[in-house]
Amino acid sequence: TKNVSKCYLQVTGMTCASCVANIERNLRREDGIHSILVALMAGKAEVRYNPAVIHPSAIAELIRELGFGATVMENCGEGDGILDLVVRGMASASCVHKIESTLMKTNGVLYCSVALATNKAHVKYDPEIVGPRDVIQVIKDLGFTTTLVKKDRSASHLDHKREIRQWRRSFFVSLAFCIPVMVMMIYMMVMDSQLSDAHAHHNMSNEEMEAIHSSMLLERQLLPGLSVMNFLSFLLCVPVQIFGGWHFYIQAYKALKHKTANMDVLIVLATSIAFVYSFVILLVAMAEKAKVNPVTFFDTPPMLLAFISLGRWLEHVAKGKTSEALARLISLQATEATIVTLGPDNILLSEEQVDVELVQRGDVVKVVPGGKFPVDGRVIEGHSMVDESLITGEAMPVTKKPGNTVIAGSINQNGSLLISATHVGADTTLSQIVKLVEEAQTSKAPIQQFADKLSGYFVPFIVAVSVVTLFAWIIIGFVDFEIVEKYFLGYNKSISAAEVIIRFAFQASITVLCIACPCSLGLA
Repeated sequence: TKNVSKCYLQVTGMTCASCVANIERNLRREDGIHSILVALMAGKAEVRYNPAVIHPSAIAELIRELGFGATVMENCGEGDGILDLVVRGMASASCVHKIESTLMKTNGVLYCSVALATNKAHVKYDPEIVGPRDVIQVIKDLGFTTTLVKKDRSASHLDHKREIRQWRRSFFVSLAFCIPVMVMMIYMMVMDSQLSDAHAHHNMSNEEMEAIHSSMLLERQLLPGLSVMNFLSFLLCVPVQIFGGWHFYIQAYKALKHKTANMDVLIVLATSIAFVYSFVILLVAMAEKAKVNPVTFFDTPPMLLAFISLGRWLEHVAKGKTSEALARLISLQATEATIVTLGPDNILLSEEQVDVELVQRGDVVKVVPGGKFPVDGRVIEGHSMVDESLITGEAMPVTKKPGNTVIAGSINQNGSLLISATHVGADTTLSQIVKLVEEAQTSKAPIQQFADKLSGYFVPFIVAVSVVTLFAWIIIGFVDFEIVEKYFLGYNKSISAAEVIIRFAFQASITVLCIACPCSLGLA
């Protein structure tokens, strides 16, 4: 047994436990293979083989012949066990050195570092040779007390309640102010279309049109240049901009600080510019006591923020649902295990209760009726029915006899079983499921990454386009003022031509910014 190497293979195409059994059974028969361990959820096989007889690539080929996909994994460090301990009773650096040197001499310990200030020890070991209990025993023999660093069993980091509350509030605030703005907008559109119909039929002069127009309630001027419509829109817009958009401002600020542009930057850019521009143009119109009401974009921010908040709210609700399921899954894990020592003929010599993190591969664990299986393993002795519905969804209990595999988290029903641990700690099926779901939670959907990446290019691009628009119109205006006059309706004849041109150019460039804010991209 001196000449044994270990390799890891990534195995694809396994659907259930029978696939695992199939691979294990067939490979055990081959020459040069000492043992094989397959983890279904992780899609990983760990093979111990004799390098003089067989190569990892040949082992992968054998698995492929059985109809599965298999590739050799290069980084074999995956199999290292990691242990974090709290060590009490260390007085000085010499204690630290004593612990470190003794552990490093221990067969199977690959790396260890002890911090005096925090009383913590971090140990890497080869689970084939030593286990966490051996490491703890070594430290205890040196005269220190040691305990495991307690892992946070609750899934608090997966709790989306705060975000859900925040986005829900944000959405309702925006919605409350967005509806009246929309109603006014629709009302104006309807009235405008009726007026233009009337105009088409009765050939009224423009002056009469203006008269009718200004007699409409919303177009009446409270102050010269300030219509009821614009005033109300402004009042409705302010709270949304502050309360509805608060979170976007924070996120956008953080993004800009890191010199990146994400969706939040765009949203903030569009809403702020629409708001500030509309506000400034209102002030200018009031200062000039304009007869014609300026075109404002106060309707943009409330509607935009309402839609986007709704999107974010729904997204977090969906994530929260998954997290709840995950938290329930995590709570299924057993916290303790009963480890037994067997004499010849499987006679029980002793048993002890230990933390489930301390169970080592190859340990014999006793599971009483009604108990949970703390680790994945194989039955050595005993017959029982086991409820595996949490993993397989199968309602009927499954019969287990010596040689069958059991899954951590499933519930033993009527007989007492002795099992030999095959997968412990983070390698158990349950831990793998939890890990996969967590990864799915933290990673963005590919399309979302694409949108963020796009907006990174989109922001500078749109800003550039609007700047080009600004200068283009200024140049056009100074070359040929007629064009600007044609498009810039209702400007005050008393203003100088230069001011008209600049004002029109600004209006055009702001319009580009407002309209081209890729809100649709963000919403989608």
